[in-house]
Amino acid sequence: MRAPPPPRPDVERVSSLRILGVTVNDKLTAVRRPRNHVAVVEFQPDVRHASPARTRHAVHDIFRATILSRIQYAAPAWSGMCSAADRSRLESLLRRAKRLGYCAGDVPTVADLFDSADDDFFNRVKTNSNHVLQPYLPDKTDIPYQLRTRSRK
Repeated sequence: MRAPPPPRPDVERVSSLRILGVTVNDKLTAVRRPRNHVAVVEFQPDVRHASPARTRHAVHDIFRATILSRIQYAAPAWSGMCSAADRSRLESLLRRAKRLGYCAGDVPTVADLFDSADDDFFNRVKTNSNHVLQPYLPDKTDIPYQLRTRSRK
């Protein structure tokens, strides 16, 4: 294995990089992202009590628009880099939000959110012939089935 080239003095070395809102660190894990989500929920513990006029439905909409959208943003790209600890942190965030009444009880688990995002992304790639990843998919094979007719007795 070859040694990496020597560092250049005019290029700053960093341990993490924020790309389109997703923080990627030098170990290619998304460690910082779940902590940011947990911090958001911990920072807003009294959202439900901020204004008595707000209904529970409005608080659920706020949670869905802020926290769930952040979890789902670019999930196909960064969910694969999440460690088990990151996923458990995100799951505990959702459990805490449900317990405090910030989100509805029908919010899916983090694994389901990631699976859904992956499926949606793959379907968009598969159905859009102009997608940049389309050439990397295997050719569609058409298998003509020639089934025997059943003999009737």
